Formats: sequence, structure tokens, C-alpha cells
Amino acid sequence: MEVSKKVRVKALVASLIGSAIEYYDYLLYGTVAALILNDLFFPTFSPLVGTLIALASFGIPYFFRPLGGIVFSHIGDKLGRKRSLVLTLSLMGGATMLIGLLPTYDTIGVWAPILLITLRLIQGFAVGGEWGGAVLLAVEYSENKNKGFSGSVPMMGSAVGLLLGTASVSLMSLLPNDQFLAWGWRVPFVLSIFLVFIGLWIRNGLEETPDFQKAKDEGTISKLPIADTLRYHWKEVLLTAGAKAVETAPFYIFSTFVISYATTNLNMNKVPILNAITIGTLVATILIPIFGTISDRVGRKAIFMWGTGGMLIFAFPYFLFIQTKSILMVTIATIIGFALWAMITSVLGTLFSETFSANIRYTGISVGYQLGAALFGGTAPLVAVALVAEFNSWVPVAIYIIFISLMAMICMAIVKTKHTITSVTDTPAPLNETITINTK
Repeated sequence: MEVSKKVRVKALVASLIGSAIEYYDYLLYGTVAALILNDLFFPTFSPLVGTLIALASFGIPYFFRPLGGIVFSHIGDKLGRKRSLVLTLSLMGGATMLIGLLPTYDTIGVWAPILLITLRLIQGFAVGGEWGGAVLLAVEYSENKNKGFSGSVPMMGSAVGLLLGTASVSLMSLLPNDQFLAWGWRVPFVLSIFLVFIGLWIRNGLEETPDFQKAKDEGTISKLPIADTLRYHWKEVLLTAGAKAVETAPFYIFSTFVISYATTNLNMNKVPILNAITIGTLVATILIPIFGTISDRVGRKAIFMWGTGGMLIFAFPYFLFIQTKSILMVTIATIIGFALWAMITSVLGTLFSETFSANIRYTGISVGYQLGAALFGGTAPLVAVALVAEFNSWVPVAIYIIFISLMAMICMAIVKTKHTITSVTDTPAPLNETITINTK
């Protein structure tokens, strides 16, 4: 199927911008939760318990992500990728803006945390359908020789989103503390609505992807995608969830838990930590498309295994660097951690896309990805804080990262990337990346 270069570029831009905005909205909460939400919304608890509850409110919505993945991927596999993506971005933007406008516990009492968690659940529901649609928008529009690069572009969304979120909170943290607590933390939430309007404008200008249009023309669209996915591809769903673990757990330990750990346990100032995360995320943003391009030549699994092996090896050195309390060492540790994460996340979207056939692809990749995010991502900061509190040591957290890495390597060794994605040109797919479709 012939698609112009202009359309392919527009699809990549729409995928990146929409994904970045969604993850900015979603991850912004994690940064703020680690700093002040326990004081504003859960003040009746001790500092430790308040932080745990604030981080729990960060993690609970992850269990709504698989539900969102099922609902929005059903729309995406039945009615089209575009419709689903417009809905997810609209929901996310509205919930994020409202979080920025919420009264605190001192104003409305117990309704403050109730409303906060409700809006977080809506965010989790929305982001559950975002990732799969953004990846397919990029991959299904791309040429076979560039699938790795194209699949890495939406994966930059979480890095760009975290970069924007951390940078905005870091900027507002320059305010006097009483002003930051009173209104400064709200500004990044409220202003995100303008980014959402930009994302909606770009996504509305695209047609449906070649793969979806082909399935529609051939009449192969699944009547109930989730049923077909769980009936024929349940093993692939579990394996992709396991592989996702090493991409999501370390990411939130490096970006969210470390803020709480460094400020509470090591008595470090929050601004240098936020700056280190901003620098690390910027490095990751640059590296993701580079690793994606390399994967078009050496294979997706090779990049994934190298990154995961590096994560396993770096688990202990990362915390040894943090323990020095040196801003330079903390920054170096953060850069290395995010570089390894970039290697893993750069290939995840394309790998998962090549694991499922087009008629249930949105559902398959969304359920597997969001299940992994729910089990290992949103819980990571909470698990890490609890482990440090229980053992008064960072060592169990490092062991946790090693365990996650080993599990992910096993899952990736087993999973088969057996489905060819429709080419938008006559260029044949790389032989080491495709196998004839098994339609079962």
C-alpha cells in the first residue's frame, strides 16, 4: 500500500505529541506525589504513612490501565485507531486540569483525597488505551525497513512527558515554599489543557492506518477482540506483560521513588534531584530513536536483551552512587539508568506489535503492556518505599530490580514475533524479524 512520506511523518508527529502530552499529564502526578501531596491531601497521617498513601494513589490507577486498554483497544480494533486516540487524550486532559483545580484537605476535608483518587482513576483508564494506539499509529504507517525507528518514536512520549513534567515542577519549585504549596504545584496541571488541544488538532487530521483499513476492507475485523485475544493469544499477553516489567519498574524507581528516598532518607534538597532526573530523561529522549534505528539492523530482541542485562548489572551501582549524596554522582547514576531504560523501551512497541495479528493487535499489545504496567510499574515506588522502611536499607530494592530483569529476559526469550505488519511500500521486511502469520 502506497502512503506518502508526508503522511508517514505526520503520523509519527501525531503519535509522539499525543503520547508525550498523555504521559506528561499522567507522570506529573508522580513527581508531585513524591514531594507534597501527602501534606495537602493526606495530612492526618505521619510523614511516612502519608507518603506511602500518596504513592499508593499514584499506583492504584495502574490497575485501571488494563481496563482502559480493553475498552479503548476494542474501539481501536473495531472502529479505528484514530477514534480511540481522540477519546483517550480528551479524558486525560480533562482529568489533569481538574486535579490542578482541586481544593485541598484543609478546605473540603475527606472529599479532597476522594476526588483526587477518582481523577487519578480516570487518568489511568485513559492512558490504558493511549499507548497501544500511539504505537500502532506510528508502526502501521511506516515502511518495513524503518519499523524499529518508527516504533521508538511514540516510546519517546513517556520520556518527553516526564521531561516536561519534571522540568515544570522543578521550575515551580524555585518559588518560595509557601507559594509552591499554595498554588505553584497547580500550574503545570492546569496549563496542560492547552497541550491537549494541540494534540487533538493534530490527531484529527489523520486517516486510519493501512493495517486497519486493510482488515476492514477484507472483512477480518474481530467481532469481540478481547475474547479472541484471550482465547488464542493469552500466552503472548502474559509474556509481553512480563517483558514490560523491566521497562516500567526501574523507570518509576529512577524517576519517582528516588525523589522521596533522596529527600526523606538522605536529607538532600529536592531541586538537584529533579534536575538530575530532567537531565537523565533528556538523554533518554535522544537515545530512544537511536536505539530504535539500530534495532532495524541488529534486531529488536538483541537491543532488549542488552538493555535488560545492563539494568541487571547496574542495580547495585545505581544505589551506591545515590548513597554518596554527591550531586554529580547522583546525576551520573540517573543518566546511566535512563540510558539503559531507553535501550529497553525503544524496541518495546515494535516488538509487541509484531507479536499480534492486525485484527486484534491493538487489544493484544494494550492488554499485555498495561497488565505489566499495573503489576510492576505503578506499584514500584510503593514497593521500594516499603522495602526501605522495613529493612532500613536500599539493598532489597536493588535485588528487586535484578529479579525483574531476570524475569523479563526469560519472557522475551520465549515470546515469538511472528506477525508481519503491512508494508506501505514494496520494500520487503527484514528476514530475521518476520515469520508467516499464523491465523489460528
